[in-house]
Amino acid sequence: MLAEPHFNRHPGFWKMLTVAVCMALLGCLQAQEHQGHVSIILLGATGDLAKKYLWQGLFQLYLDEAGKGHSFSFHGSALTTTEKGQEFMAKVLESLSCPKDVALPRCAELKDQFQQLSQYRHLKTSEDYLALNKDIEARVQREGLWEAGRIFYFSVPPFAYADIARNINSSCRPGPGAWLRVVLEKPFGHDLLSAQQLATELGSFFQEEEMYRVDHYLGKQAVAQILPFRDQNRKFLDGLWNRHHVERVEIIMKETVDAEGRTSFYEKYGVIRDILQNHLTEILTLVAMELPHNVSSWEAVLLHKLQAFQALRGLQKGSAVLGQYQAYSKQVRRELQKPDSFHSLTPTFAGILAHMDNLRWEGVPFILMSGKALDERVGYVRILFKNRAYCAQSEKHWVTDQSQCLPCQIIFYIGHGELGSPAVLVSRNLFRPSLPSKSWKEVEGQPGLRLFGRPLSDYYVYSPVREQDAYSILISHIFHRRKGSFITTENLLASWVFWTPLLDSLVHEVPRIYPGGAENGHLLDFEFSGNQLSFSQQQLEQLVPGPGSVPKPSDFQVLRAKYRESPLISAWPEELIAKLANDIEATAVQAVRRFGKFHLALSGGSSPIDLFQQLAMGHYGFPWAHTHLWLVDERCVPLWDPESNFQGLQAHLLQHVRVPYYNIHPMPVHLHQRLCAEEDQGAQTYAEEISALVTNSSFDLVLLGMGPDGHTASLFPQSPTGLDGEQLVVLTKSPFRPYDRMSLSLPLINRARKVAVLVMGRMKREITTLVSRVGYEPKKWPISGVLPASGQLVWYMDYEAFLG
Repeated sequence: MLAEPHFNRHPGFWKMLTVAVCMALLGCLQAQEHQGHVSIILLGATGDLAKKYLWQGLFQLYLDEAGKGHSFSFHGSALTTTEKGQEFMAKVLESLSCPKDVALPRCAELKDQFQQLSQYRHLKTSEDYLALNKDIEARVQREGLWEAGRIFYFSVPPFAYADIARNINSSCRPGPGAWLRVVLEKPFGHDLLSAQQLATELGSFFQEEEMYRVDHYLGKQAVAQILPFRDQNRKFLDGLWNRHHVERVEIIMKETVDAEGRTSFYEKYGVIRDILQNHLTEILTLVAMELPHNVSSWEAVLLHKLQAFQALRGLQKGSAVLGQYQAYSKQVRRELQKPDSFHSLTPTFAGILAHMDNLRWEGVPFILMSGKALDERVGYVRILFKNRAYCAQSEKHWVTDQSQCLPCQIIFYIGHGELGSPAVLVSRNLFRPSLPSKSWKEVEGQPGLRLFGRPLSDYYVYSPVREQDAYSILISHIFHRRKGSFITTENLLASWVFWTPLLDSLVHEVPRIYPGGAENGHLLDFEFSGNQLSFSQQQLEQLVPGPGSVPKPSDFQVLRAKYRESPLISAWPEELIAKLANDIEATAVQAVRRFGKFHLALSGGSSPIDLFQQLAMGHYGFPWAHTHLWLVDERCVPLWDPESNFQGLQAHLLQHVRVPYYNIHPMPVHLHQRLCAEEDQGAQTYAEEISALVTNSSFDLVLLGMGPDGHTASLFPQSPTGLDGEQLVVLTKSPFRPYDRMSLSLPLINRARKVAVLVMGRMKREITTLVSRVGYEPKKWPISGVLPASGQLVWYMDYEAFLG
């Protein structure tokens, strides 16, 4: 019999062998990790941003990571000649600084090493990028390394992105197993369309995980602390961080400098695009988003931020106040060679009132404000809590850290201002906060210093152990693939969806002129009521008389006339919508007073959206509790589909007002998991519901639109269904997708007590002229058949639709 093998007799032998093999493999992997080479290419290496921040950030990355195994090479590139580029880089690299805790001899040694690893090269053509690729590969091979990855930092204008991206993608991608990261600086477009175009262009060259869009405010220490602070203080904040306790949130960035030397940029972008759409909105999402269970998961953070974007209520023109410092137009005329008569409408100051439409934040105002040529340079986020306490003793007897009447607030102090440095402040009568002790320290109050009306001693104050520049932090995050500090394509587009309608509405708005600096006084103070923002003081005189200033809607009166023998009301869009909303409310109040209820049938499409928002935000006396809402027409899609008229009504009106659930009557286009099948008798069902609830099937008010082909509701010239006969509700065919529709019939519309037709936009000018001349020809132009039998027809047209 053969002897039993040694390892069968000793079971522990296998375990030891396995451990030894694993350790050997781990050692190999670690050794390999220690040989990884990273190439960092800075495009625009001679620009201001590179000179002020990026080279210092790259040097800090080298200081932090060089001793941990990776090797580095740094390549500066610009359109400057090689000789001038090398000369520039030599000066910048010589001016680099080390942290205070690094001794001078050691600092000099590290700077020398960094300079030897840095070189300037000309990168313009695909051949240049091929040459760079070969140089990197040759170095890796020569030094016996493996390539870990490449970082391309685009510190160049966005118009150059496409050519650079194409060259990187075709000629300078790292080989298999190595990663690529491209870093992009704002602006990322100037509206939704341009941002989509830029995103599509970049997406054709790079994967989403390869792109890092920088908003440097996300690297500022106080901003970067918002989520960790919320996470570490959950036990205190879980019950406080909501509409029941927060009075308002202020997100402020003030500057004392003006736009001199940058007017070409400012004329294209203005203060909202420059500061609010990116920096302040990003901060808003950090404050307002639901907190993930794991805040270190960047995937979860980005998802929750996106959800916060989607909960933002749409902005109206009245959500903003605009200003422009007095010298701005003169600077533009000088720098851009404009004529003496030129007066810019570009805002250099903006205050915005935003709201979140979710359970946590409903009704809480978020104030975003930024401007140039103001009285101080400061940035902060201030969460002010409600305080229901009343103290009988006078304020001089209050005990600083005990009185219930002290203001309760949490402040993320971004920098500058009275404090001069980043800080987190918490009112002592709230709670003692917890912050990471390795990176934040508690500091004593400075005697005599007051913030937000209180001495500094009223707060627990924490500041960073070591102040770090935002770009140094973000460059480190890029290297370590911490994507939560950057802006994804999806989040970028969500931000532009939020801001673009407001920006479009403000194109012709004349900003308030202010002198600049301390002389502004209270001229830029503003206050809010509901969803409206307005300056607190009337501007009694215009500091710059505006020979070329654009007229405001308020400069015109509502035009009253006749159109097709019926009353016509015409005005600028904002005033027209306000007039229509007032008329609907007056009709509603009268109907409820007489009959106890108000039956309103609403059209879908884009024209009524502003009306819905106006009714939702500005008509608090509207008798919604006694109002029944019906649809004039519906597309044959599920009710949750973005194409659904009901979904538009839900998004822009229903979620903002208190209409009883059983008073809302969507059209039954989706029955038995089918869409508008005749055998399901959805049209008959809706007609029966109308007959049962609406007296004589006569709506109190029907709101219609008019299409460029003369259609109204979903009654089209090519589809004569519903123009006559006994049916109250019909299925029709549209020439546009989705083709299948359900609509109130013309006979039912004409039973209404009042019909309002809303027509807006220059594209309606031609059909408006045509319809004004025709008689009763509903088969050619269905709108011409709208003639209420015993009710009133009123046309509401904006000036562009009526006058062109």
